[in-house]
Amino acid sequence: MLLQRIGNQGIRLGTLFERAAARHGTNILVLDHDLDVAPELGRRATMAEVAELVAELASRLWAAGVRPGRRVVVHKSDGFDITLLACAVARTGAVPVLLSPALDGATAAELVRRTGRPFLVTDRDKLENELPGDVAGLVERLVLVRGDRGDRSDRGGHGSHGGHGGHGDAVGLDSLAGCRRVGPVLMPADHPTLITHTSGTTGTPKLAVHTGFSLQSRYRPQAAALRPLVPGRETVAIHVSFVHSRLFTALAISLLRGFPLLVLRDGDPEHVGELFARLKPGILEAHPNSFMEWEALADDPRGPLSHVRLFSSTFDAIHPRTVHRLLRATRRPSAVFGQLYGQSEVGPAVVRGFTRRRALDDDGRCVGMPFPGMTGVRVVSRDGKPTSRQNPGYIEVRSDGRIVTYLGEQERYDAQVSEGGWWRMGDLGYRTKWGCIHLLDREVDLIDGFGSTLAAEDTLFGKLPELTEVIIVPGADGEAVPVVCTKDDRPLDPAAWQRAAAALRPMAQPVQWRLDDLPQTATTKIKRLELARLLAAGSQGER
Repeated sequence: MLLQRIGNQGIRLGTLFERAAARHGTNILVLDHDLDVAPELGRRATMAEVAELVAELASRLWAAGVRPGRRVVVHKSDGFDITLLACAVARTGAVPVLLSPALDGATAAELVRRTGRPFLVTDRDKLENELPGDVAGLVERLVLVRGDRGDRSDRGGHGSHGGHGGHGDAVGLDSLAGCRRVGPVLMPADHPTLITHTSGTTGTPKLAVHTGFSLQSRYRPQAAALRPLVPGRETVAIHVSFVHSRLFTALAISLLRGFPLLVLRDGDPEHVGELFARLKPGILEAHPNSFMEWEALADDPRGPLSHVRLFSSTFDAIHPRTVHRLLRATRRPSAVFGQLYGQSEVGPAVVRGFTRRRALDDDGRCVGMPFPGMTGVRVVSRDGKPTSRQNPGYIEVRSDGRIVTYLGEQERYDAQVSEGGWWRMGDLGYRTKWGCIHLLDREVDLIDGFGSTLAAEDTLFGKLPELTEVIIVPGADGEAVPVVCTKDDRPLDPAAWQRAAAALRPMAQPVQWRLDDLPQTATTKIKRLELARLLAAGSQGER
């Protein structure tokens, strides 16, 4: 991967907004929510104002005792200030560790423990209602985003934290306003610059360690692919988990080109439709399940998707029905749906673009081709026989964007890296004679004798427009069990289901759940193993 190493000085999260402001100081950031760390900023700010906030937060963290090389866990209620706090931590030379607000308290505390007595930036709701009472014993210092109700600053004293007892060393960031301004600390490109956690679809999340070099290596192919697709200035709307590594490369691409930004916390189609109809974004960045929800916007008479030039979906294959509907909702003549296949551990490795010429029954399992000279992909046989649709193999990726370790779990990390630096993705697929990669299943989700569950789900989505989700998991006896969700939770039409499923391998009768009851990760992936466990335990979801 020599191409990637030339001139890679690291992505420098700590000065990202500062550099963006130097180039495009009047560029605008629009939010759909207030920031807990700075509610006075409002929901519309210039890039210069955001850069000033990041610098101020970094100075307050320094005053609270944060120093270069220390780890700082950010685990607070959902909001874009999670991202801004991460950049502020990086600006001090420390390493931000981002934990999803959706994690349960016990899991979050376990990840804090693995981090090795970090600083913990949190809020009262997490501290009093979700985190276990002994979390203070796992950290060097508690930092509250707002230190009201008697909390002490770092000048000493004892605050009260509800059921957690007194934490005399806790400090409220707001109490440090006006502290001495501290300049950015630039760390080497190979130094850890960000720690995120994996999705947790197969158990307790792992802590993935990114460096400035690895993040910059992810940025370059994406920036190169975007430029010919979007040569001019477009408003970018982003609805991505604020703790996901993908958000930082997406931000860097947008900010450094001076694209106005709309950052969404709430992905509800009604809410999104109102904002998009008013602001007319030209680029949408979201997880696949968010795009599935936004299919409803395709028929909105206000035309919220009418100006979109590029839909960008991250890390997972997306159903053809979703691509088909969204592309037909935009009036831009050269609109593209860009699909990136990858993983938190390696970043995007394969890319594919779709246009309106794509037919609804095109193969949705084709996730595309590697980035030339930047990523490599191979498929390794499981049984010594050639890989194919009928005999899928292990998908492996080689990329300079790969993380450097799982924090505290080096052996687990080493087990996924083979000779030559190939990373086992945990997915099964095959490669065609043209070189494109087809993703068929996760290794752990394989149902013997059924074929690709993902391809079957594509078929069902394409034939049943009332579906909002369908997940096929193994039942207690190994039989494939489809779990379905419908628009407005309307009962599934049994006859329509039978017609749609007629060409597929035999399955159990569908089990209908409410979408909100499906176990999900921070990036709205369905936890298939957890869903299978719930079904085996007799759960039918809330109806």
